[in-house]
Amino acid sequence: MAHTHGAAPGRPAQAPVAFLGPAGTFTEQALHHQDDLADRELLACDSMVDALFAVNEGTAAAAVVPIENAIEGTVNATVDTLAFDVDLLIQREMLEPVSLNLLLAPGATVEQVERIVSIPVATAQCRSWLRDHLPAVTHDTVNSTAEAAARVAETGDPALAAIANRRAAEVYGLTVGASGIEDHPENHTRFVLVGRESVPAPTGHDKTSIVVFQRADRPGSLLSILQEFAARGINLTLLLSRPTKMALGDYC
Repeated sequence: MAHTHGAAPGRPAQAPVAFLGPAGTFTEQALHHQDDLADRELLACDSMVDALFAVNEGTAAAAVVPIENAIEGTVNATVDTLAFDVDLLIQREMLEPVSLNLLLAPGATVEQVERIVSIPVATAQCRSWLRDHLPAVTHDTVNSTAEAAARVAETGDPALAAIANRRAAEVYGLTVGASGIEDHPENHTRFVLVGRESVPAPTGHDKTSIVVFQRADRPGSLLSILQEFAARGINLTLLLSRPTKMALGDYC
């Protein structure tokens, strides 16, 4: 499912920008930090895959999706969809600091919390704080941190808390029971703007992501590819193997 948010009054209509919704996700936060995107009509999607397919099918002009986190690594759903399922190009990247908070229903206290709702990645990034302060809680999973905040707001249950950002607290009228509960304060997520258009003109300090399929399974096949980059003075910052989903042990 997808839901649209209106553009700023007086702006000409443009195709929307898709993102992982609802309002209050880190993806929406990253999008609003881009001056040329903040006032665009937005299309809130239920998943990163839905956002990418919205662009691929022409429902949206572009999508902002997370692709890498400093703690948890590559966002496989984004990488796999870009590699195998859609014909889209990365237009730019944006880095967003990740600070997580325990959000409560109005009037609730941390001591009342028995269940926490969030996405698995966010919960994993708060392991130490949860172990020290709420070791006995149970965990529910949703598609986004903002959806977690919305659930707490809808129920008003003082025993239910969400792990999300401060914007989600503002959007859904929640209180911050504990702030900065992430284990690694320097955590950042890399987001990318993806579209059907060709990539922007080179700037001289660009980053490029490519997908390589190599059918020959022989010793030195990976080395032969890497030597081509080395010979041209191209630095590699990430080398990732992903299953092609066609046969066991077949990777690209």
